Amino acid sequence: MNAETAQAAQVPATARRFAVQLSSTRRGARLARLLATEQLRSWGLPFEKAAHVVGELAANAVTHGRVPRRDFHLRLTATDDLVRIEVTDTRGDRPLPDPQQPSPEAESGRGLLLVEALADRWGVTPDLPPRKTVWAELTITPPGPRPVPPL
Repeated sequence: MNAETAQAAQVPATARRFAVQLSSTRRGARLARLLATEQLRSWGLPFEKAAHVVGELAANAVTHGRVPRRDFHLRLTATDDLVRIEVTDTRGDRPLPDPQQPSPEAESGRGLLLVEALADRWGVTPDLPPRKTVWAELTITPPGPRPVPPL
């Protein structure tokens, strides 16, 4: 884990924000990824890495952070150079394990390794009981100039 902190991220007033509450089901996790992809696309931002991170964090929220009849929350905050993804679930009593390589036969257990590989920073923030927020930040690299085709 890159950081475990209770401090809130400093968000500029010009940041773009998106938030949604979703059911703690596999369908809710899939919808989180789809909505995040479409929101980032509408903002004109790269979405491939962020979509994978949202998918993993949402899947973890509904698999490990699920409490029956309680939803999870997805928040996206984007500035010119950063996308912050936050997924809040209702199991603050279950801290995140450090990502570890699962056995080759394991069918799951790679989600946090993927988040760690794709995100520039990530961590967990305790929230109002009984919640916790798992967050990840991805630096946006502006596209370089397009090469001019030869005449």
